[in-house]
Amino acid sequence: MSERHDPILRVVRGNPSPEQVATLVAVLAARTRAAEAARGFARTARPPSAWRDRSRLLRTDPPRGPGAWRRSAWPR
Repeated sequence: MSERHDPILRVVRGNPSPEQVATLVAVLAARTRAAEAARGFARTARPPSAWRDRSRLLRTDPPRGPGAWRRSAWPR
């Protein structure tokens, strides 16, 4: 009971050596594994902690209005 399967890869032009075909298969298998691992990591990854978010250390716009020059030196 051998089942017949269609070929996964097909050579359209040229005559590749067995080593070249093996290299292609290895690269495609590695990329497939990397993509599956990335999808698994994306599902389990947590958003970064607010404590580690360094954007809060960036400088904001200076204050405006009367007394702004005085408030610009106050801690945020």
